Amino acid sequence: MNKNSVKDIYVTVPMIMDMELAVSKTAKVLAEMVHFNPEQIDEIRHAVIEACINAMEHSKSRDKKIYLRFRLHKDRLEIRVRDRGKGFDAHKVEKPNLRKKLETGSRKRGWGLMLINNLMDDVRIEAEHPGTSIIMTKQIVSEPERENAYGGF
Repeated sequence: MNKNSVKDIYVTVPMIMDMELAVSKTAKVLAEMVHFNPEQIDEIRHAVIEACINAMEHSKSRDKKIYLRFRLHKDRLEIRVRDRGKGFDAHKVEKPNLRKKLETGSRKRGWGLMLINNLMDDVRIEAEHPGTSIIMTKQIVSEPERENAYGGF
């Protein structure tokens, strides 16, 4: 891929059980093509899984499909996960509260957006008509940059 080259790959999947795992395999292959390291690939895969699960569980999409665009750049990967559901206001989403989740026994629910934000370098949520898009970007970190970022260990 040359310096200014961008490649777009589009994938549409039905909202059926375990389809997020198939999409995560696509994300893995594409991240490998752009030369992400194994740790970054795992982060990308997990973020894609969470975004797809959120679309399946919360969108109430009539067409029951998830639309993905993987945009490959030389230095980053941008992933758009879109549904055509009811949409939501990201500012009104309650932040997970570990204490409350432990008290109510629902600790496995409600962490998706927070996980996506922690796994990816940039996350934007856009209201669509209809639906919602989550745009996630991961920058490639070279080995010397990783060593500097983590104090050499």
